[in-house]
Amino acid sequence: MTGEPTERSYLLDTHVAIFSMSQSTSLSSEAKRAIAKGRNVLSVVVYWEVMLKSMKGLLDVGDPRDWWREALEQLAATPLTFKPGHIAGLYALPVIHRDPFDRILIAQSIVEGLTLVTADAELARYSQSGLQLVI
Repeated sequence: MTGEPTERSYLLDTHVAIFSMSQSTSLSSEAKRAIAKGRNVLSVVVYWEVMLKSMKGLLDVGDPRDWWREALEQLAATPLTFKPGHIAGLYALPVIHRDPFDRILIAQSIVEGLTLVTADAELARYSQSGLQLVI
């Protein structure tokens, strides 16, 4: 062990991934800095949400099957699978936010020791549950 700090890893929520890929001005400076310098992680849960919203006509990202590959490449992100431990992590979360995609991303962040990058300030209410956050 060298005593040097380890590089922080950032789990990007769906909005952040989409905003980042479109160069949107909707992201905070702190979120943009984290994405630019960090080790980015993209959950398959994000892919699932993008796929469902695309199929319902609520989101236009072109072909969502291509979007996933492009997102991983453009964001220099590592994919994170959905694991039983993530589901178990939901049990300890207070019911502050009802969006199931956000809740599983919160659980994944806590279980995996990742910092969640989000545009949703309401998620800061999960900090008492161990969530590390960049808004």
